[in-house]
Amino acid sequence: MKKLFPIFLVFCFTITLGSCRARSDPSLLAADSAPGINTLTEHFAAREFAAGQITSSELDQIIYAGIRAPSSGNRQPWHFTVVQDEALARQLVPQASAGNVLIVVSAAGDGITNCPVILDSALAVQSMYLAAQALGLGSRIYTGPVNDINARFRPQLRLPGDHNVIAVIRIGRLPPGTDVTASASPRNSPDRTVTWIP
Repeated sequence: MKKLFPIFLVFCFTITLGSCRARSDPSLLAADSAPGINTLTEHFAAREFAAGQITSSELDQIIYAGIRAPSSGNRQPWHFTVVQDEALARQLVPQASAGNVLIVVSAAGDGITNCPVILDSALAVQSMYLAAQALGLGSRIYTGPVNDINARFRPQLRLPGDHNVIAVIRIGRLPPGTDVTASASPRNSPDRTVTWIP
């Protein structure tokens, strides 16, 4: 696992770099960028969601993206709890609105000191967050309510015995005409975030 950790960090840095470079300076992307790269470079955390249900097919594809996420030693430490009950969803994330689905990602450990497990689970979180947007849906990642969820909602979520929640992904329909570019938060310029060593 120690041997794989540097590779994991390089992978995460590469994804982050791709996002930062594209958001700050679109000219850094090649004109013939690979199909699908826009999902990595044009994503944004949705703030507004429209009414409308998420289909079972869409959910299956999003969950499968999480299942297929890479993990150190292929340990796949995560567990996904899909919350479609609107009342419970609003208790977990008060901003949740009609038709939203929450995916609660948990893993063994306290969710604070088990760093390798958290990093692996974060890859699954990001995979599902991006898969939702690739399907034309809105998605947002929440970590703020995690401590409260772990303290109050473990029985309702039926978490595995030694698991704690690491993050929650909110998925829903986007309002018609949502401008993806305008909705994205600004990113730091490559000059501030990237060091090139020839």
